[in-house]
Amino acid sequence: MYDLIILGAGPAGLSASIYASRYKINHIVIGNIFDSSTSKAHLLENWPGEKSIKGLDLVNNFSDHAKDLGADIFQENVVEITKEVDSDSEKNIFTIKTNLDKVYQAKSILMALGTKHRKLNIPVEEEFLGKGVSYCAVCDGAFFKEKIVAVVGGSNSAAMAAMMLSEHASKVYLIYRKELLRCEPIMIDRLEKNEKVEIIYNTNVTKVSGDKKVELIEIDNEYNGSKKIKLDGLFIEAGSVPSASLIKGLEMKTDDSGYVVIDQSGATNIKGIFAAGDISNGSNGLRQIVTATSEGAIAATSIYKYLKEK
Repeated sequence: MYDLIILGAGPAGLSASIYASRYKINHIVIGNIFDSSTSKAHLLENWPGEKSIKGLDLVNNFSDHAKDLGADIFQENVVEITKEVDSDSEKNIFTIKTNLDKVYQAKSILMALGTKHRKLNIPVEEEFLGKGVSYCAVCDGAFFKEKIVAVVGGSNSAAMAAMMLSEHASKVYLIYRKELLRCEPIMIDRLEKNEKVEIIYNTNVTKVSGDKKVELIEIDNEYNGSKKIKLDGLFIEAGSVPSASLIKGLEMKTDDSGYVVIDQSGATNIKGIFAAGDISNGSNGLRQIVTATSEGAIAATSIYKYLKEK
């Protein structure tokens, strides 16, 4: 029986682990640092104290720090969470089952599961996954040396993906459904100065096709007199959705977009369950690494107080 089980090994979960160790909370972390969206970021330039750092390097730093303080990180995936009321404390006890058929119990849980990539939901999108369609430019960009690729999206992650891909590909189209990118202005400046990158506004990708691999995409507005663009790779950076499949059976309150609703302490509507990072509606929806780590620290402090309650 653990005092706390942290679900997720990204910035929120690992930050919470660091603080939990300092509070002497008996806890474990269940998650894979390579699943964190931060670990897949090419370069980060808004983490205080680091002018520029690879996402994986930053998460490894978090992980090393947590481990140095005694945290155990289990590379497993949670498949089920159940709860029952302890008759003595009248608090919830949680049972967690993983994909390795292991069972853990805890007096409290921190949900720090982050988000997952939003799909375009266009014909044969999943069939071409790994055959030209990708959700990770860092993972797959090197396979497209001197190839023509497109990135779908207008956020910082889409802009960074386009910039990173331009280091490998001969041509990068950045396709966005609105008339202005929503990434930081400094990223727009870099994109516009990059001769390999071409931005196509007010356009949606409607179909991907090819013989065994991506060869062509179709769009809903004409580009150079055609609604078809020949290319070798399609990278989808169309936003994210909360990784909330585990909470459906727990009657946990979420907002209209599916993000877990928390109060200022990080507590959810279920006694003993807290949430932090991108899975939550905290920090005014900013969803940055710096806010995820802050929420993790706040949640760990709140959990310490919760566990001390009689």
